[in-house]
Amino acid sequence: MPNYTDVTEFILVGLTRRQELRLLLFVVFLVVYMITLFGNVGMIILISISPQLQSPMYFFLSHLSFVDVWLSSNVTPKMLENLLSETKTISYAGCLVQCYFFIALAHVEVYILAVMAFDRYMAICNPLLYSSKMTKTVCVRLISVPYIYGFSVSLMCTLWTYGLYFCGNFEINHFYCADPPLIKIACGGVRIKEYTMMVIAGINLTYSLSVVLVSYTLIVVAVLRMHSAAGRRKAFSTCGTHLTAVTIFYGTLIFMYLRRPTEESVEQGKMVAAFYTTVIPMLNPMIYSLRNKDVKEAVNKAITKANLRQ
Repeated sequence: MPNYTDVTEFILVGLTRRQELRLLLFVVFLVVYMITLFGNVGMIILISISPQLQSPMYFFLSHLSFVDVWLSSNVTPKMLENLLSETKTISYAGCLVQCYFFIALAHVEVYILAVMAFDRYMAICNPLLYSSKMTKTVCVRLISVPYIYGFSVSLMCTLWTYGLYFCGNFEINHFYCADPPLIKIACGGVRIKEYTMMVIAGINLTYSLSVVLVSYTLIVVAVLRMHSAAGRRKAFSTCGTHLTAVTIFYGTLIFMYLRRPTEESVEQGKMVAAFYTTVIPMLNPMIYSLRNKDVKEAVNKAITKANLRQ
């Protein structure tokens, strides 16, 4: 029988063991985090105060920004602290809490992206019924499902993480408490946790991605039937921004969670995780604003109003 040890805290190795890179990485990720907060909070405020952005698409986009703020905030502050600290520890309870919120928010985000794809399908393929079908009540119900489901599934997954046993190796080869590196250092309860992690990730990524792919297949067919070239360009432009965000986020999660945890995959996963926990939340507001005429106009009007008040 393995000699199980009671664990009170873990050591987070971080992105690198090289001392000379830590200050540079601290500055880079601090700037990324500040841009993430400014961009996403700014997007939420802009959508709430702009009359031209009071539509289902921007309602869902504001929730995507909200989730991105918390997804990044769940990981980045601790990562920044450990880049300047010599101890680099996280309590066992803190590790489980970080796992819980990461899994919950990741599930919420993939299903919000699926809801946004369905919204674009309704707007482009059923324009005459769009206003009557996508009412405020329907939108609230659609956005509630990802939150309820994501936090419920995460509770179950975190309980399986709690079922892992450790035998003295408390050094996590990562910058936050993620399932793959925890599985790699555990010596008990590994099989059920590894199996459930891959099954749940596979089911949820497959199902939500299927909604996206089916919605956009129907959208492409509908757009190609349009007689107006301007209408086709506008439809493809709107959908292109969403597909960009979907491709980046799904691609990184699939790379991280649909492989068995090995020394190599865990090391590679750190770089990928840095991308989807810090860079993607920063990019989403840029992706949706830089290619969106309505958002640009709303920003200009907000700046003009602010100048007039002064």
